[in-house]
Amino acid sequence: MSKLIRLAAFPAVPVFLCATLPHTARADEAPDASIVVTALRTPVAQERVSSSITVLEEDSIIETQPIALSDILLRTPGISLSRNGGYGTVTSLRIRGADSGQTVMVLDGMRLSDPSSTAGGFGFANLFLDDAERIEVLRGPQSILWGSDAIGGVVNVTTRKPEKPLEGSFAAEAGSHETFSARAGAGGTSKAIDWRLAGSTFTTDGISARAGGTEDDGFRRSAASGTVTVRLAPQVSLDLRGYYSDARNDFDGFAGDTPSFGLTKEWSGYAGLNFALLDGRFTNRIAAMQTVTDRENYDPTRDVRPLNFDAHGRVRRFEYQGTYSFSDAIQLLFGAEREEQRMTTASPSNSTAAYAKTPHKVDTNSIYGQLRLTPLTGLTLDGGVRYDHQSRFGGNTVMSTGAAYTPNGGATMLRASYSEGYKAPSLYQMFSAYGVADLGPEKAKGWEAGAEQSLGQILRVSATWFERDTDNLIDFAYCPTSGTLPDVCYIPGTTTTRFGYYANVDKSHARGLELAATARWKVLFAEGNYSWIEAEDRTPDSSTHGRQLARVPRHLANVEAGVDLPSGLRASVAARYSGRTFDSASGTARLDDYWLFDARAQWPVTDGVMLQGRVENLADKTYQTAGGYGALGRTFYLGVRSRF
Repeated sequence: MSKLIRLAAFPAVPVFLCATLPHTARADEAPDASIVVTALRTPVAQERVSSSITVLEEDSIIETQPIALSDILLRTPGISLSRNGGYGTVTSLRIRGADSGQTVMVLDGMRLSDPSSTAGGFGFANLFLDDAERIEVLRGPQSILWGSDAIGGVVNVTTRKPEKPLEGSFAAEAGSHETFSARAGAGGTSKAIDWRLAGSTFTTDGISARAGGTEDDGFRRSAASGTVTVRLAPQVSLDLRGYYSDARNDFDGFAGDTPSFGLTKEWSGYAGLNFALLDGRFTNRIAAMQTVTDRENYDPTRDVRPLNFDAHGRVRRFEYQGTYSFSDAIQLLFGAEREEQRMTTASPSNSTAAYAKTPHKVDTNSIYGQLRLTPLTGLTLDGGVRYDHQSRFGGNTVMSTGAAYTPNGGATMLRASYSEGYKAPSLYQMFSAYGVADLGPEKAKGWEAGAEQSLGQILRVSATWFERDTDNLIDFAYCPTSGTLPDVCYIPGTTTTRFGYYANVDKSHARGLELAATARWKVLFAEGNYSWIEAEDRTPDSSTHGRQLARVPRHLANVEAGVDLPSGLRASVAARYSGRTFDSASGTARLDDYWLFDARAQWPVTDGVMLQGRVENLADKTYQTAGGYGALGRTFYLGVRSRF
């Protein structure tokens, strides 16, 4: 059965939805104190977490049958997505209306990002579920523990951990548009070592990325991951982790169908030494990691040089983290980090222009601390502070505080928190042809309050209100078309003019209500969430002051209902709603709202072997999440999975 735990959030498609359309956490189970949240960088029991968080366990992931990580994230409160076509195209994820670059992505403790991308964050297009066992979505500014980019929140994914001396798993499915997906893994555990290796492949002919296009834009991807834990001595262990993906995606330009395609390679590596002192009360972690992204775009119509864009991004991180438990009621988490970002890009104006790669870099040193107190049974208080010093803009300090309270072992949960976040300007925003080297960081302050309640053995509901102010936002500013041009309208160090540049010019305010519920009665289950998000431009004297931010729906909803029989047969129908949005920050074009309906089922044919199938977009709805780009219509998938 599903073990989806909603720790805060469930927005309102009227309030009666809470009584009829809940979520997949079993309503007949109170929150289990053994469930911990690792997105807080150290295991914390879920009833002690003051921020809103969604935890998706393996059963929930399997039952949803997603292909990409974004497919399942969309079904959680407060998250919207835009994509320039089918799988593999540019994918932007927004948490509570925050920009896609304001979300931190973590895989097995490795922070993934691409410093050569426009916003310097993580591109969700190439991250699929692969060997994922658990997903956590931590909402709101979270820079105390995660530093830059953590304004919208944190997405934390962990892969499967071995439970037997030797075990394996595999899954394969095929479907519409000549789509085929397969993944497999093997691992084992012993007194001295735990290990797990996994690999996956995916290919599809896809759809035309441009709406109304006539040629399909395909996508193929191969990936691998691995984790090894070696117990060197009592209270001492070594962690080694890695991730690799290699993808090719066809894409279209603004003019319509094109033969252009992109190649993307990503890899991350992690090595960490863990040791405990003082009878286990003082735990320590020393780690080094590196993430590399290589992107190349090709235009076969260019005879002399088909390669028309080349980017290389690298992030190297060094971390120390300590946790000291004074007692069961007092824990102190503290740490220090160094992050080194590097970027080289090249994009000639024509096929014969010089093609020189120019390197750029920025370094950040950080220290942080967070204190967690339990002065009374059921009450947890926390507070933290972080200081970062970046080699370009200097120092930045953020703070947070929060409280979580349960008077009855988790049947009732109350949470409230205040937190701050920031996002450093990306290397692209500072050093590209449109860059400005002295940009400052974007800054956010937010608070939230929420409650969660079990009603008998059948229903569990939750509600969260949040607000967030963000200023110093980096946006693209256009140069005047007449008169004397200011110095900023010339490419730095040259006399070449440019039509625009990046600048700290914007402010925004976001507030909203997230409602969620889950119910189960005998073999019937239902779940749902609704989010009302008012995310507005608050830039002084702006023509768009008070307008909803681009591609941020004001209303989002998810519902699912079905049967879960003792035989193991599970079948459900789900619906997802996304409200009307503006397509761009200043334009008047709007993207229509839409409802999408899915049906999915799974059936264990023998012990350890399960058949599964689904139909997505049952009504074959035509819709867009980015203006001018298409989206998948009705699709069918059938597959098999096993774990042994």
